Amino acid sequence: MPIEEALRIAGEESLDLVEVSPDANPPVCKIMDFGKYKYELTKKKQDAKRKQKTSQIKEIKVRPKTGDHDLETKVRHIEKFLSKNDKVKVTMFFRGREVILKEQANTILEKIVTMTAEFAQVEQLPKYEGRFITMLLGPK
Repeated sequence: MPIEEALRIAGEESLDLVEVSPDANPPVCKIMDFGKYKYELTKKKQDAKRKQKTSQIKEIKVRPKTGDHDLETKVRHIEKFLSKNDKVKVTMFFRGREVILKEQANTILEKIVTMTAEFAQVEQLPKYEGRFITMLLGPK
């Protein structure tokens, strides 16, 4: 239908001529209330935002000399965070001369990976950054 006729019909009904799909050939237009159309679009965006799941990155800090019982406690915390669909960043930090204990740090990180194997997966392998080693765990 010609644009002039569509505009005339929309004017008679006190509605607007809205271009719905400008990429189509020919472009698709509808006769509707533009204010109501904009309102419905914002409502759809809000609903999509509300249904969107957000995940945070929680951090667990350990040291090379962390004991077994403390590791078990930290693993329980990791399990709690992962059950809420959050990711967990395990940070091993060294103080002073502890930097030479990298083998011990690697064994502790491997122990954490094996203890969390049933409910977690390694998303980022251990990475050295100065006095820190970081590893990222995500839910399975």
